Amino acid sequence: MARKKTQEEASHPSPEKKRGSLLIFSAPSGSGKSTIIQWLMNEHPELKLAFSISATSRPPRGTEQNGVEYFFLSPDEFRQKIQNGEFLEYEEVYQDRFYGTLKEQVERQLEAGQNVVFDVDVKGGCNIKEFYGDQAMSLFIQPPSIEELRRRLINRGTDDMEQIEKRVAKAEYELSFAPRFDHIVVNDILEDAEAEALRLINEFLGK
Repeated sequence: MARKKTQEEASHPSPEKKRGSLLIFSAPSGSGKSTIIQWLMNEHPELKLAFSISATSRPPRGTEQNGVEYFFLSPDEFRQKIQNGEFLEYEEVYQDRFYGTLKEQVERQLEAGQNVVFDVDVKGGCNIKEFYGDQAMSLFIQPPSIEELRRRLINRGTDDMEQIEKRVAKAEYELSFAPRFDHIVVNDILEDAEAEALRLINEFLGK
């Protein structure tokens, strides 16, 4: 038998939990996108940002747990979900190694009031924006120039020159997608780019 509401509860109904929004970040490698996202998440807890939990067909590594770092699926399970139209976006990085974003998981996080952050490639970013429309804001983090991007990749010291030139060529292609995003944030001076991203997000969330 359901408990009757007290008079006080009836006169002060509990406020409905506000549904979250979606924030999409895309950028060429070396643009500083991940640095900006981490700063926003660490320094601004009031934004209630949370990464979407992706699905992958690779096995767990170390202490990774299903539903925490990723949802771990077999390649066949992943393909079945693709057939069923369960992904917002997905990519087959190489044969049988898939990564993707499940619609159902995003909905769960939005209903919990989280503002869901996507750190995705340009095509994935465009797909998610197209699916969610005004519920999502897409940000393209752009390097000040291709020359500066090349310099940053060299200074990282993680790739040889052949790999760097491949990344630069890919970046030139990815930059052609920038006009399809809601906002372009040029990361010349990191602190300025962080402040601009924060301003745009606050504006979008209506704070």
